[in-house]
Amino acid sequence: MSRPTALPSSPDPVDERRRSVPTGDRERAENALRPARLRLSDLIRLGGYGLRSRPLRAVLSALGIAIGIAAMIAVVGISASSHADLDRKLAKLGTDMLTVSPGRTMFGRPATLPDESVAMIRRIGPVRSATATGVVGNVHAYRNDRIPAAQTGGLSVVAAKLDLLTTVGAELGQGVWINAATERYPAVVLGATAAERLGDGPTVYIGGRSWVVVGVLRKVTLAPELDTSVIMGWPAATTYLAFDGHPTTVYTRSTESQVEAVREVLAATADPSAPNEVDVSRPSDVLSLRRATNATFTSLLLGLGSVALLVGGIGVANTMVISVLERRSEIGLRRALGATKGQVRTQFVAESLLLSLIGGAAGALLGFLVTGTYATTQQWPTVVPLWVLAGGVGATVLIGAVAGLYPAIRASRLAPTEALAAT
Repeated sequence: MSRPTALPSSPDPVDERRRSVPTGDRERAENALRPARLRLSDLIRLGGYGLRSRPLRAVLSALGIAIGIAAMIAVVGISASSHADLDRKLAKLGTDMLTVSPGRTMFGRPATLPDESVAMIRRIGPVRSATATGVVGNVHAYRNDRIPAAQTGGLSVVAAKLDLLTTVGAELGQGVWINAATERYPAVVLGATAAERLGDGPTVYIGGRSWVVVGVLRKVTLAPELDTSVIMGWPAATTYLAFDGHPTTVYTRSTESQVEAVREVLAATADPSAPNEVDVSRPSDVLSLRRATNATFTSLLLGLGSVALLVGGIGVANTMVISVLERRSEIGLRRALGATKGQVRTQFVAESLLLSLIGGAAGALLGFLVTGTYATTQQWPTVVPLWVLAGGVGATVLIGAVAGLYPAIRASRLAPTEALAAT
């Protein structure tokens, strides 16, 4: 039995018409059938429409994100403010201060520091300030000229540089400090204990003459030896009391991270010819405590910030997954009208980014306000690191994009018939 011969197929009229269309018109027609590309402005409007269509859900979702970010920033800000207050208190304990004093010569005699030792120490890079006092030997201060010479009251007479107060953190209880006008004349400032022992008279008796009392210091925590001192200007001590000009104590304040390095070179800088005859104090034990608290606070802030960001990301993901389930009919309709998978996917990612950005910005502002309010009530300095504000918003947007990616992919995979049939 012979096989039937196949009849020649009739030409497809559609193909015939397509061939009859000029090439230029054909390309324009094919380009018209391609899906349009969404511009950035279109994405923003499309994402905003998705949020505006369900305002209550969008507000509650953004509020949840904002509370998470605000909690993170508030915790970090309050901790940083507390840390700043602690640093301020520890700084008053002299964590960055070192003192230099003359030691003993190789024969056991008291050594002396060169007159230019303070100027040389100031040239050390990390040293922020350096000043000095010099004990005026064989001279004592009395309330008046009728006090027996043996009743010195344990007080010492010292010459001081004008920047002594700022370097040692001393404060005046009353009166004024010695200045450029009074440092050359018989004027003194009394330490807190010296003022109690010498009385509140307008003058004290030193070296056979009366000296005018121009001020009284409060207790000096970092330099308690000043409490029992009668302090005068360096030129006045030289002119009236034959002061030899050698400093007996040099006070230095350095960059805190470089205190140990400064200590290593202080002796050689103060007296290059005999560094072994110079005594340098060791760094305060509080410095180690301060560094330990810094490390602890840093770890605490990183941990709390990570937890808050994770909570915010989970909130964004939950919101976007629910949005996909609620909007299956909308997704199906858009797919049926020609929206591509990429456009649907981009729409949901844009919504997630907008939601995260709004919630993150609101949370940053709220966290800053909470930190400022609490710090003010505790009389702390308000400290909110800039990296926390910027990082909180930026990390929220990044987490929002990642969290919205799965719902976006899920939405793009919905077939139009499946989505419309589920409504």
